[in-house]
Amino acid sequence: MGRYFGTSGIREVVNEKLTPELALGVGRALGTCLGEGTVVVGMDTRTSGEMLKRALVSGLLSAGIDVIDIGLVPTPLTGFAIRLYGADAGVTITASHNPPEYNGIKVWQANGMAYTPEMENRLEAILESGNFKKAPWNEIGSLRKADPREEYIEAALEMVHLDGSYTVVLDSGNGAGSILSPYLQREMGNRVISLNSHPSGFFVRELEPNAKSLSALAKTVKAMKADVGIAHDGDADRIGVVDDQGNFVEYEVMLSLIAGYMLRKFGKGKIVTTVDAGFALDDYVKPLGGEVIRTRVGDVAVADELAKHGGVFGGEPSGTWIMPEWNLTPDGIFAGALVLEMIDKLGPLSELAKEVPRYVTLRAKIPCPNEKKRKAMEIIAHEALRSFDYERLIDIDGVRIENSNWWILFRPSGTEPIMRITLEAHTEDKAKELMEKAERLVREAIAKA
Repeated sequence: MGRYFGTSGIREVVNEKLTPELALGVGRALGTCLGEGTVVVGMDTRTSGEMLKRALVSGLLSAGIDVIDIGLVPTPLTGFAIRLYGADAGVTITASHNPPEYNGIKVWQANGMAYTPEMENRLEAILESGNFKKAPWNEIGSLRKADPREEYIEAALEMVHLDGSYTVVLDSGNGAGSILSPYLQREMGNRVISLNSHPSGFFVRELEPNAKSLSALAKTVKAMKADVGIAHDGDADRIGVVDDQGNFVEYEVMLSLIAGYMLRKFGKGKIVTTVDAGFALDDYVKPLGGEVIRTRVGDVAVADELAKHGGVFGGEPSGTWIMPEWNLTPDGIFAGALVLEMIDKLGPLSELAKEVPRYVTLRAKIPCPNEKKRKAMEIIAHEALRSFDYERLIDIDGVRIENSNWWILFRPSGTEPIMRITLEAHTEDKAKELMEKAERLVREAIAKA
């Protein structure tokens, strides 16, 4: 039996590695691990969601766990519902931004934070042992359905306030965000134009909200003379933003802007991000009283550090944001509300974006079989430290070497058989020169591994 959990829960092709049997097993393992209590279960719009959810729920019930089935919901709503109903854990059946043939299982703690790798290891050990708790006939868990959307919108409106009203184009990507995000924006007093908002497992666009996948959103914002375009991935834990001129706002720029806004809103404090985030964030938030802490890639690592340091805001340069005043679940829908509040208080997004310093960021993916990753990383670490002239080393997740003018991160993907290189430099020429050298080093290391 292999390891099931990756960087973001279990994520596999449906009916290949991710089967109803595995979902049942995870439900039984989680039920055994908890011993007693209540679990909230939700799913995104994928065609396999209902099948996997029912199998997982059966496993939980068989271990004597009560289940609150909240049906088709964005991931942030699962996190919110756990706290709303005082549940002991939550599960979302989702593969986030992966293609439609994938699905996944992500487990959440009582405080809305994802299960840590240690907790996932515990579930995995129970799953592999097959030693599950079996409730007697008169103690099998109960199942009820609930819809926490209204409470979510009410709670969000208590935290976010607009003085004006804006035209918002909202692209839910046929994902679960379509049942909540446009409605929250409308309740905030905005005029909402929806794109790809019929929930369907047959996604019209690529789910990752980036410049390429959001070209229709950008055109619509321009045509409708809208104030902003907001987009989500499949389960709406992420946000992608298009400004009032119809330009996609790069992740790093948006991350810096919203971190800066949170510092303005809540006062100075710590901002948590991941090792693949660039210098722009540091340069933008320092004058606003922000201190940047870097951690491993993945929302659970960010949430963990936020809880540890009492941070003001946490985010990854993938559009995954966590607002601890709101919840420790990454929430693209609440993030959308915050973007509108920022525009309302500080002005048009196209103007705000000019304040964030721009550097040259390059990314590369190099195929690498999973079984070669560990050895290849050892070789990369050894060679990179020898062949680059750097000042600082961060090795909490992969290897990041940096000095005042550039940084390079070598990191194995947690979800695909690839090695990732991310780097940033002040000039295009320097960035290209570093990337050529880095790619050569990685290819040689994989060949030797």
